[in-house]
Amino acid sequence: MIKGLEINIMNLTEKTDELRNEVREFIKQELDAGSFIPQCDSWLGGNSLEFTRKLGQRGWLGMTWPKQYGGHERSALERYIVTEELLAAGAPVAMHWIGDRQSGPLLLRYGTEGQKNEIVPRLARGEAFFAIGLSEPNSGSDLASVSTSAQKVDGGWLLNGSKVWTSGAHHTHYMMALCRTNKTDKKHDGLSQLIIDLSVPGVNVRPIRLMTGEHHFNEVILEDVFVPDDMVVGEVGNGWKQSMAELAYERSGPERFLSTLPLLVELVRVLQHQELNERNTIAIGGIIARLITLREMSLGVAGLLEKGITPDVTAALVKDLGTQFESEITEVTRLLVNISHLLPSRFTTLYAEAILHSPGFTLRGGTTEILRGIIAKGVGIR
Repeated sequence: MIKGLEINIMNLTEKTDELRNEVREFIKQELDAGSFIPQCDSWLGGNSLEFTRKLGQRGWLGMTWPKQYGGHERSALERYIVTEELLAAGAPVAMHWIGDRQSGPLLLRYGTEGQKNEIVPRLARGEAFFAIGLSEPNSGSDLASVSTSAQKVDGGWLLNGSKVWTSGAHHTHYMMALCRTNKTDKKHDGLSQLIIDLSVPGVNVRPIRLMTGEHHFNEVILEDVFVPDDMVVGEVGNGWKQSMAELAYERSGPERFLSTLPLLVELVRVLQHQELNERNTIAIGGIIARLITLREMSLGVAGLLEKGITPDVTAALVKDLGTQFESEITEVTRLLVNISHLLPSRFTTLYAEAILHSPGFTLRGGTTEILRGIIAKGVGIR
């Protein structure tokens, strides 16, 4: 049953099949040209400015955005297909991922005309990149307790504080930061979102390295950083609501369960060369069944977002189950294959990447405990 297995989930329509084949042909050409090596967690660690700009030239960034702002007015399903294929291939998409996934849509929903005209088209071309400034060193998982302050001054705001676990801040242009613009008794009030130019004086980006030595996360120190008034996103004091809408984009995409898919593909290839084994067949069948289920859930959230609905609970559920699934692929690999008997190979490299990156799966986008609290509250048991 394992022999000949292909992880090719769900054909939808002739139009989407055509797009999927187009993306696969592009990936094949890039692999043949040696422009990238597939890796696990490529949406966090796969940085290639050249690859990102190729996607922008093909119209595969800002796919659902209005043409007026550099987008291509394609469906959320079409965007999903492109991102899914890139992730499944382990392609280097980290440079543009945050901007394309959430910063662009957030600006289109809440931003000023100036922000939409100046920043969004550059995101769609793969020429500008964003980091997320939410978590803070002393806040733990309580996002509403942020203490980074923005004091009103002539012509703008003066920021002081720090953000942590800020993916990609060392190579991005902007950080979308949640700051406290007004002290109130209710911690969810008095928060605002500001766009910080990371090249201005007072910004200090410090690396937080993984066990591998890789540099994806950062701490961003802000000392008297001036942010002009035209870089406030939406309404002053509406930051909590806006951030929750942003997190729905962040938590529900295919990257929440496809980070270790390249390892699963290689695992199937390794098992194809072994004698047919019922244990292996059952284990792989269970993984594929869960993969299909998660994909259906994620597609459902994508549909709700396209309708302008903010599915906080459903997105949290996808993220919680998805990060468990990513680690389960690593565990199933350990149980089915004696890695110590294998020579260094693409398979062993992907296995090592999956293990070393796995501690971050349940941190980024909200810890498991916070997500389950959101789910419990949403279904009325908390």
